[in-house]
Amino acid sequence: MSEHEAGFVIRVLDGMAGIAAADWAKLAGAARGGPEPYNPFLSHAFLSALEDSGCVGARAGWLPHHLALETAAGDLIGAVPCYLKSHSQGEYVFDHGWADAFERAGGRYYPKLQVAIPFTPATGPRLLADAALDPAPIRLALGEGLKTLGDRLGISSVHVTFAQEEEALALESLGYLHRTDTQFHFVNEGYDTYGDFLETLASRKRKALRKERREALADGIEIEWLTGPDLTEAVWDDFFRFYMDTGSRKWGRPYLNRQFFSLIGERMADDIMLVMAKRDGRYIAGAINFIGGDRLFGRNWGCIEHHPYLHFEVCYHQAIDFAIERKLAVVEAGAQGEHKLARGYLPVTTHSAHWIAHPGLRNAVADYLEREREDVAEVGEYLSERAPFRKG
Repeated sequence: MSEHEAGFVIRVLDGMAGIAAADWAKLAGAARGGPEPYNPFLSHAFLSALEDSGCVGARAGWLPHHLALETAAGDLIGAVPCYLKSHSQGEYVFDHGWADAFERAGGRYYPKLQVAIPFTPATGPRLLADAALDPAPIRLALGEGLKTLGDRLGISSVHVTFAQEEEALALESLGYLHRTDTQFHFVNEGYDTYGDFLETLASRKRKALRKERREALADGIEIEWLTGPDLTEAVWDDFFRFYMDTGSRKWGRPYLNRQFFSLIGERMADDIMLVMAKRDGRYIAGAINFIGGDRLFGRNWGCIEHHPYLHFEVCYHQAIDFAIERKLAVVEAGAQGEHKLARGYLPVTTHSAHWIAHPGLRNAVADYLEREREDVAEVGEYLSERAPFRKG
């Protein structure tokens, strides 16, 4: 516990069990019905499910070190989902090169502090503030608190990833280094149907997507949307089989275990939409999406049968269909993937902030990030010019 100069008290917690769910729900974005759009990954249910299932913890190399910012009376007014990490896996903002260079020079890069939603490359608040209060001083207090915690632990660095731009800029004012990258998001311009969206595309692109969607379902494949009470344990068994098959080939060892899916099914089923593909009476592929206040977040996909274009249909086209039907403003389809551009997903800049203790490493990374930000901006402009929409 530490006393902040503004009179706040900062506590470091070893898990979400140290914060009551009702108190956590007062933080902006952490619950439905607040003044800021709900982000399901910030919910007490999601973060506690990661911990209770063992997907994060000491054995996984994600040791919870959450910061709680309280008044002198003990009222929670701010928080940070934070982890002490012994590796750089499951983050999607890559610092392996920084770690290799520092350790070759005789430094010790790990452990480090990671402010993030584990295994989730989705932008959202990271310096959480009570929705009824001015967030600016709370963000600054939390940013300073992270630096103080890093100093006390004697670690190399603090990394705040997939933060909101205003958070990254606030942290930059405290000496953090600002990093950018690119994702691809679909923006719902008030479409009533998928056909309305197609009409905004160039003719050749429109025909290509219609053909792609037909061919994806050509082998007698049917698509189902499952949410709420539809998410039975049998459905999770099927989806987990898809997740493990694809994840094992993609990462070697998937990050999420079977218990995690049962827990989120129990705790936040109405925030989840599974797109499941069925052929000959059995499920053969699926993608999990999380429903926010104003957007749909696409996450994991898997399959046990391979069919042309099925991945695009299940992960991207169906997400657009759902967003249009639910009047959601945005679909965030996860990290990377320039192939999303042709399917109506536009380049969007993402932000992170990094506090590095060692002056030599800090200066080297600062030089690198300056060039990287320029490259990200140039590539974003280039890709935007090649979006599939009709010119003018």
